[in-house]
Amino acid sequence: MQIANTGRFLYFCKMRYFLEFSYKGTAYNGWQKQNNALGVQQVLEEALAKVLRLPIEITGSSRTDTGVHAEQQFAHFDLENRIEDAELLIYKLNGLIPRDIAVRRIIEVPVDINSRFAATHRKYEYRITKRKNPFLTDLSYMLRAELNVDLMNEAAALLLKHNDFESFSKIHTQVNNFRCTITEAIWIDSEDMLIFHIRANRFLRGMVRALVGTLLDVGKGKRTVAEFEEIILAKNRKVAGAQAPADGLFLVEVGYDFI
Repeated sequence: MQIANTGRFLYFCKMRYFLEFSYKGTAYNGWQKQNNALGVQQVLEEALAKVLRLPIEITGSSRTDTGVHAEQQFAHFDLENRIEDAELLIYKLNGLIPRDIAVRRIIEVPVDINSRFAATHRKYEYRITKRKNPFLTDLSYMLRAELNVDLMNEAAALLLKHNDFESFSKIHTQVNNFRCTITEAIWIDSEDMLIFHIRANRFLRGMVRALVGTLLDVGKGKRTVAEFEEIILAKNRKVAGAQAPADGLFLVEVGYDFI
């Protein structure tokens, strides 16, 4: 192993690091870097490479779609050497990246810990505003429709009884199975906001937005609670509701046993 000449940030030691960060997803084509669109991953990799003067690849804990936000997200990256001054590195990264992305922490972890596979759970919130609010533009879904929230919660509670959610997954996804263990699914209603809280060990592509869209159909009286369960059991995306808009969805928590 060679000692890299990368300035005051590093000294000799092979290490893995977790990056904790948040972002407003409006301007990005999701988390993942792509050839023809800008993803959050690309922005962070380019900033890290510039500060550390090394090519950097990061692996995210979760993928978010175009326009989806993250209040807490993690990714890991490897270095041949140890970071000497994490706070200075964070300061320099935040000075380089756009204002809609913020790095919070850099955490040293064992080299065999993967940010995606080591996560014990993820939690999302879907935020609906009941009236126009200029301060929540792009950060919520404005919906004036009258909703039966009690029925929506009755349907949401069924999610904890099942573990196959193929009906709410985007089609043609490369996954081994559609099983997820959901431990929380509840709508919290307030005067101005309606927020769906959902927590699981994993989520399928497009799953939360499809669940929200279908639960909103229940709230509008377009589907019954019994029909919602039939949709779960059908394992067919075509029978579920349309996806809710991306701007109301937030990844709010990624859990690890060691953080």
